[in-house]
Amino acid sequence: MKAISSATVTSAGAACRHDIQTGRHTLVADEPPHAGGQDAGPAPYDLLLAGLGACTAITLRMYAEKKGWDIGALRVELSFLKNREGESRIERTLHTDAVLEDAQWEKLLEIAGKTPVTKTLLEGVGITTVRG
Repeated sequence: MKAISSATVTSAGAACRHDIQTGRHTLVADEPPHAGGQDAGPAPYDLLLAGLGACTAITLRMYAEKKGWDIGALRVELSFLKNREGESRIERTLHTDAVLEDAQWEKLLEIAGKTPVTKTLLEGVGITTVRG
């Protein structure tokens, strides 16, 4: 297999705070105070939603440009939901300030369901963990 992305996460002193290095970018992850962190950065599920939302927005923008559609300012809102039984789901809502035809909306919703990160989450991905 070919690596398409990589990240290194390093503890940063405080209990939950961690520095993330991915490509040329440095990010911070933490937990909110009620979960033992100091809220210095997004929590892990927030980062997961951010990745899905970014992939959705980028893919839809590329698709619309290819079709010659003006979709205006695109906003993707996401929520991660979990119940007591451990079942979880992500709700994703697309917004735009452009006036689109129903057929265009139908196609954008269809494409959103086929973005690379969406497909990875829906299909699941194997994770191996080894000692370094």
